[in-house]
Amino acid sequence: MSETISLPKIGEAAPDFTAVTTHSPAMKFSEWQGGSWVVFFSHPADFTPVCTTELTEFARRNGEFTALGVQLIGLSIDSIHSHLAWLQNIKQIMGVEIPYPMVADIDMKVSSLYGMLHPGASATATVRAVFVIDPKRVIRAIIYYPLNVGRNVDEVVRLVKALQTADTQACATPVNWQPGQPVVVPAPKTVEDVARNAANKDYEKKEFYLAFKAHKK
Repeated sequence: MSETISLPKIGEAAPDFTAVTTHSPAMKFSEWQGGSWVVFFSHPADFTPVCTTELTEFARRNGEFTALGVQLIGLSIDSIHSHLAWLQNIKQIMGVEIPYPMVADIDMKVSSLYGMLHPGASATATVRAVFVIDPKRVIRAIIYYPLNVGRNVDEVVRLVKALQTADTQACATPVNWQPGQPVVVPAPKTVEDVARNAANKDYEKKEFYLAFKAHKK
């Protein structure tokens, strides 16, 4: 019988935890987060090739995330000593310093809370999970990648921007949306909504249930 994995769901509160990280011997997640967005990601193991490219790319683009009000935090089930040695190695071979904290989850408590351990993929490593968490500590998006496929950081950035746009402009974003492109008007729920949308001259209307409006930067 396969083991049941408890997976946090979109719309639920992100589990709080206290853990050893490369920035603190006892970091309480909710206090560290404060009022910012968070991209929380796991990687299978330290000193591995794909993970090294991912950590490096997140580090290179840390300023881009900061400008969006996003803090980055990573995790694997390696020890803090392994983390520290790996970050020094990345600095030496890649010329990049990792500015964000890395959780040392050697007892697997945090990765278990977030459903990052998938026994069918590996019994000794986390999968490549990405959690986007809003300032109210609500999980807004979850992405899982297998161990042998690196993440697309462009998509993580796009996803954050789309979520923030949807929040601030009461809209949705269409397929392949990029900032500056039209956004989707929420589908009408009443006869009055249908009439209101039809009368709005600022909407590009395709059908009563599908209309676009300009993205306000």
